[in-house]
Amino acid sequence: MAEHNPLLRLRELGQSVWYDYIRSDLMASGELDRLIREDGLGGLTSNPAIFDKAITGSDLYDTAIRECLAQSPDLTTKGLFYQLAIRDLQAAADAFAETYRRTGGRDGFVSLEVSPELAFDAESTVREALELHARLDRPNLMIKVPGTLPGLAAIEQLTAAGVNVNVTLLFSVTRYQAVLESFLKGLETRLERGEPVASIASVASFFVSRVDTALDTLLEERIREGRPVEHMQGLLAIANARLAYAHFQQVCGSERWQRLVRAGAQPQRLLWASTGTKNPDYSDVLYVDSLIGPETVNTLPPATYDAFRDHGTPAQTLSEGQEQARALIQGLPDLGIDLESVTDRLEAEGVQAFADAFAHLIQGLEDKRRRLAA
Repeated sequence: MAEHNPLLRLRELGQSVWYDYIRSDLMASGELDRLIREDGLGGLTSNPAIFDKAITGSDLYDTAIRECLAQSPDLTTKGLFYQLAIRDLQAAADAFAETYRRTGGRDGFVSLEVSPELAFDAESTVREALELHARLDRPNLMIKVPGTLPGLAAIEQLTAAGVNVNVTLLFSVTRYQAVLESFLKGLETRLERGEPVASIASVASFFVSRVDTALDTLLEERIREGRPVEHMQGLLAIANARLAYAHFQQVCGSERWQRLVRAGAQPQRLLWASTGTKNPDYSDVLYVDSLIGPETVNTLPPATYDAFRDHGTPAQTLSEGQEQARALIQGLPDLGIDLESVTDRLEAEGVQAFADAFAHLIQGLEDKRRRLAA
């Protein structure tokens, strides 16, 4: 029953839960089907770090690697990775096909990221995104595009082209506002061309725990200086996310958005990412309990997913305390903390971390390829 499973209660509260994890045995073992059936799991996200651990950190893919290379001996190692990733994501998309149909194309999505090295190259991002979209050939696919400044143009172009976009690595409300604007422009371009907008889905992946990790370090410095700011620790990332949601609500109430709704458009939902708690002093479900609200998604790594299913508290919390959230964020300059500079740094670090994971993945796959060919 739903009342005994907090994950099912989240769905009743308007929030979709996605799984921030993929590995071939998740689909092959029937585990993904079980999560969908028992927990109402609504989607799945992947990134280079997840694939790096799955492919180079196990022998699960050795047979698939041999098969791919037997068919295409001259395949580049990057091409080999995308063949493996596309196999996994097609299998996952098929597992979510009924969810996608049942929800009218509002849920049941899987996500594949463009190469992180393209994060500051809009033209190449669009080209690769269109290629991956065509190769995966599933209606419930989202292509992940980093929400960098150059990424804004790619988001608009891909939305206008009818591609479902998962905008990733968002840390600041300002950048999120620009991302939502790009999504709206893409939909409006489709409308002007007489093309349908009803089938376009998008999420804006707003990172949470990394913001607290960075800001808590600065608050610790202020505490050592004798500033009484202990009460702000563990609250700022949630406040930042709540202000993003307040902007989402404001835009959804606008006539501009209502015109798109009348044409069948779906909102670009906020997706809470980086929701695994990094500080052991905080609850392991802090970034789930605190960010529950309608028209949102929370993508959970397996440990956080299991923790919330065990002892999460499902309740409408996202719209609570928006004035307090605004006051907390507005108080940062008085402490000498520039939130925009912090989020800019987090974006740069996030892009680099994904690029490093992708490079490690390709090198590890190259090494494995050589071993298997020996």
